[in-house]
Amino acid sequence: MEKLDQVRACRHWLCQAAGMGGHRFLKELEKTANPESIYELARTGRLEEKIGRQYQKKAAQLTQFAREHEAAEDYQKLLERGIGFVTFRDEDYPAGLAEIPDSPYAIYYAGRLPEANRKSIALIGARDCSEYGRHMAKLFAQELAEAGVQIISGMARGIDGIGQRAALRAGGYSLGVMGCGVDICYPAENRSLYEELTAQGGVCSEYPPGIAPRALLFPPRNRIISGLSDGVLVIEARRRSGTLITVDMALEQGKEVYALPGRVTDPLSDGCNHLIRQGAGLITSPQELLTELFGACPQDEPCRQQKLVFLEGRQGRLLQLLDYQPQSVQALQGRYEEQYQDYLTVPELLHGLMQLCTGGYARQVSGSYFMRSGE
Repeated sequence: MEKLDQVRACRHWLCQAAGMGGHRFLKELEKTANPESIYELARTGRLEEKIGRQYQKKAAQLTQFAREHEAAEDYQKLLERGIGFVTFRDEDYPAGLAEIPDSPYAIYYAGRLPEANRKSIALIGARDCSEYGRHMAKLFAQELAEAGVQIISGMARGIDGIGQRAALRAGGYSLGVMGCGVDICYPAENRSLYEELTAQGGVCSEYPPGIAPRALLFPPRNRIISGLSDGVLVIEARRRSGTLITVDMALEQGKEVYALPGRVTDPLSDGCNHLIRQGAGLITSPQELLTELFGACPQDEPCRQQKLVFLEGRQGRLLQLLDYQPQSVQALQGRYEEQYQDYLTVPELLHGLMQLCTGGYARQVSGSYFMRSGE
């Protein structure tokens, strides 16, 4: 092995030996000796003699691990699986992570890590999102990706996964930050997204391969999501939501937080509306966020205004009543009469709605519920 590979092999071995939550210990340990020396001391059973009493238990753990694992062999197996590895001492360690409190000792990744010279946004939100949240996650992720912004998220179901899929399908880059080893797809239902990310973007974790997902591993990974980003955009969140853990960590890191407003009666928008009341940036379109990021829209990617649809007569009126939350025919009938002082029978209303569906402006959700098309 070349010198650099030997050092990385020893650091990979250290990560495995120290286990979850060992990054602080490993950083302190490297103040006493280089990785190769630590590895040799553990192999010869002399590590406990060389470090302080407060680390005796960890030293014994490393010594035991050294009896069962060989650093070069383990590192070679890692590379053969297509998994990359970078530590806080390496030049290719993400600069954004190097600047945050409690930065990871190392990052494992499949695919590729974000480019340092490009803007990145953490796009996050509720797992059990609404149709409104689904549509807005797609819209923001697509337009940000087309403007060259990298999308960072947690590959969770709901807003995270929806936004990441949209970014990839727009030809952009997205990174999934895992609360388990990068060789494990979690949640399992996002297998197709995981495969797309590893092929076109990337997934990363501070935990070694083989570490299964556990509830206690997810909050710490959120500091990586915000650390890799220039700002955090919350699409949809309840007042008490795991999403807000990422927000808190972003604020601790000095990052900008943006939120998409929603209906005051909608629990899924309560978290966003609260963030805005607390001073988060109110964002209503991708163009506003691009202006926040670049000061103006990128010169090589002119900001695209949303296409405005102009329909005349009854169709135009009905389209104005529709939004991204499903509404019943009865509710639309009442709103139509109230807003336009005109009465439509149910058959007339259904005929107009079906015309909008045929034109791609609306879609029927279930039974007698309709909403504006999100495509």
